[in-house]
Amino acid sequence: MVDVGDKGETRRIARAAGQIAMKAETLALIREGNAKKGDVLGVARIAAIQAAKRSAELIPLCHPLALTRVAVEFALDAENSRVHCEVVAETVGRTGVEMEALTAVAVGLLTIYDMCKAADRGMVIGGIGLLEKSGGKSGHWLPPG
Repeated sequence: MVDVGDKGETRRIARAAGQIAMKAETLALIREGNAKKGDVLGVARIAAIQAAKRSAELIPLCHPLALTRVAVEFALDAENSRVHCEVVAETVGRTGVEMEALTAVAVGLLTIYDMCKAADRGMVIGGIGLLEKSGGKSGHWLPPG
């Protein structure tokens, strides 16, 4: 692990997003709450939060962090037959929360896949990336462009 002992504690925030593409019929199951395994987005939200809290157990050399907030939002995109996921993770600490936000997005989307795979094995997860981070020595970061 990288030594962060000399770094000062600051408020750190990371925002990440991704999406899962599916058949229109699968999206309708999610929207109407008719998936065989139950409330897809409710379960995926809990899974994403749990994943953020356990990132250090999943990713080698990732620092364990005391998260102060994890917010998970899903948006249904009927036009493109996708579910978009965005996560904001926050802490006050010596290292950033990018991995926690990214892990939460990935696990939230994987949970949607798991809960809907009986209806649609061709779903595709993609576009997972960091949208923004702030705090620490590097300050505020946004992707180029």
